[in-house]
Amino acid sequence: MKLIGMLDSPYVRRVAISLQFLGLPFEHESLSVFSTYEKFRDINPVVKAPTLICDDGDILLDSTLILEYAEALAGSRSLMPASLPEKQRALKVIGLALAASEKSIQIVYENKLRPTDKRHQPWLDRVGQQLLGALELIEKEFAAHPYSHQRSQINQVGITTAVMWHFTQQMTPAEVPAAKFPLLAAFSHAAEQLPEFMIAPFGDGTFPVPHQ
Repeated sequence: MKLIGMLDSPYVRRVAISLQFLGLPFEHESLSVFSTYEKFRDINPVVKAPTLICDDGDILLDSTLILEYAEALAGSRSLMPASLPEKQRALKVIGLALAASEKSIQIVYENKLRPTDKRHQPWLDRVGQQLLGALELIEKEFAAHPYSHQRSQINQVGITTAVMWHFTQQMTPAEVPAAKFPLLAAFSHAAEQLPEFMIAPFGDGTFPVPHQ
């Protein structure tokens, strides 16, 4: 398998980290949907990151769908809870973390890609409120149901949430003050020390070797 996309994307990064925890070997090609658009389009005409090239050459899109496929490949190894109540709670938090990622990206795109005179502040304010709303709900969830950041126990909730938080602090720190979310900040900091996170750091680097 080959994972296409840059590790500065929370969606690409959650896949790269999850594949390691699932024990699935993969290669990584760090392509940008902007600076290497044409090369990316040659692989996937939709130019969507992450893209996963399967062993048979087929392509999959969307980090959640890619991870569903990865879970099926991994067999008995899973990053999702088995019981329905725990799975429901996990899906709730993952959904909130993905929403927070989306809102952060919208803020980045608005500020960095749109000309200053074309920015719509009421829309930015709304997106910022949505971002903070998602983070507030996750912080409450972590207070009520602590999740483990231990390497042997971290699950998809922990991976997705930690990656999302790190992204917000790299890209939208002014909109997401760390002091307001101490549990999220501490959890993400601890998770970032795990080998699977450190070998796939946020940025424009390439995952060094296929995971064994």
